[in-house]
Amino acid sequence: MSTTPDHTPPSSDTTHFGFQTVPETEKAQRVAQVFHSVAERYDVMNDLMSMGLHRLWKRFTVARAGVRPGMKVLDIAGGTGDLARAFARQAGPTGEVWLTDINESMLRVGRDRLLDAGLLLPVAVCDAEQLPFASNTFDRVSVAFGLRNMTHKNRALASMLRVLRPGGKLLVLEFSRIARPLEPAYDWYSFNVLPWLGRKVANDEGSYRYLAESIRMHPDQETLASLMREVGFERVQYFNLAGGVVALHEGIKL
Repeated sequence: MSTTPDHTPPSSDTTHFGFQTVPETEKAQRVAQVFHSVAERYDVMNDLMSMGLHRLWKRFTVARAGVRPGMKVLDIAGGTGDLARAFARQAGPTGEVWLTDINESMLRVGRDRLLDAGLLLPVAVCDAEQLPFASNTFDRVSVAFGLRNMTHKNRALASMLRVLRPGGKLLVLEFSRIARPLEPAYDWYSFNVLPWLGRKVANDEGSYRYLAESIRMHPDQETLASLMREVGFERVQYFNLAGGVVALHEGIKL
């Protein structure tokens, strides 16, 4: 299989699923199957794939969020609840932190881990493109490693903007474009080691090949920043982490 993505824009009723072009109506179902498959081994695989660095990236995101007691926070595509747990401790008993995900299997794992940590938070299965919350509700919205799986990223970002209060901040932590000198080694790792780890640890090689492909199809740092500005975010900035393997984008609703 080729490791070179075809960035030709899909037609109006198709979209990318990794390097494949599929009907838009199929993408959500295919992504859902990926996460149903890996949910139980998700955190173990994250530790192995990133050599534990994902915990530092999330810690940086939490620090940049600056959640204070009493704030309302929405964590989208929250998976196993790492960010929601940290935000809940900062928001305190007077705050409100929602853990949401479109995938019920992931959300179930996240809810159980929050309960194990002594945290009873509101959880909801919801589509980020059509968030079921009133406008101007949240002080912070976060999405970590979820935006690249969304079919219409502009709609999702616009939905996030809508539910933020004026002065609120969006934080998008996502795989991005690595520095060019590091590309050959990173490509070899992504298309050889990741699928092998998926096969050995999660018994699912295909889902981790999709992960590598989906990263290549995701907008680079500047493109995502432009997309955030286009939907209405102000003071957009981003921080490259690990040489651009990951980037944290921020935007403010004025």
